Amino acid sequence: MSIWKVAASRRWLGYLAVTVVFAIVCSLLGVWQWNRREEAVAAIERIENNYDAAPVTLDEALPDRDELDADVEWQPVAVSGEYLVDEQLLVRARPRAGQPGFEVIVPLLTPAGDIVIVNRGWLPVGSSQDSPDVVPAAPTGPIEVIGRIRPGEPTIPGRGAPEGQIATIHLPTISDDLGDDVVEGAYLQLDTETPAPATRPQAALRPIIDEGPHLSYTFQWYLFAILGFIGFGWAIRQEIRIQRSDETGEPIPAPKRRRSGPTDDEEEDALLDARAR
Repeated sequence: MSIWKVAASRRWLGYLAVTVVFAIVCSLLGVWQWNRREEAVAAIERIENNYDAAPVTLDEALPDRDELDADVEWQPVAVSGEYLVDEQLLVRARPRAGQPGFEVIVPLLTPAGDIVIVNRGWLPVGSSQDSPDVVPAAPTGPIEVIGRIRPGEPTIPGRGAPEGQIATIHLPTISDDLGDDVVEGAYLQLDTETPAPATRPQAALRPIIDEGPHLSYTFQWYLFAILGFIGFGWAIRQEIRIQRSDETGEPIPAPKRRRSGPTDDEEEDALLDARAR
């Protein structure tokens, strides 16, 4: 029986359809992992291009106050104004080096009337309560701030926070509480304050440059797709061997095993050579 006749049977056509679906799914997952890698590479390029750049003004970095150009993320931005210290907020569930903690958010009112949200840094949870033991006060009076511009965060369904705290840096939600003057396109991750306060929350860590395992996962998914067809071909071959065995009455030959050492003929030749010497 030919391999084509077996492959054209209804049962094996069904197996082929399953194999094709499996290969398509694996290929789609491979494309997804490739796209994830491209996103990671783009994020790394933004860090390398912008993180140590010279500060620019808010107008240069965010001409549209409600939308941030992704290519500008991590760009240092210089703004001046006064902190609205009474509007300070704590962002919950911010782990750092395996330790739970909070981030301190303080709005900054600029002379132009914009309210820029500034993330002043990180604090650990308290020793006996679910809040920091001490929150260093934001400076009062005129201040110059340099911070790296970051996009706002989405909300997390089902996650809330007590009074004075928020679950994420969702800028539209903060704007609902503070007014329409809040810049909703981005916030600033604090770098420096002038004049510098005596104490401040711990500064943000430099982001780690790592694109992750997406490239290897991409190749793995494509390999799985190919292996699916290899397995399909092997299964048809086994089917034909079984059918031929049933037709001829001969047993299916056992697979040949490769010898790791010399063959019997080689060992015999070696003995004869030794005797001749």
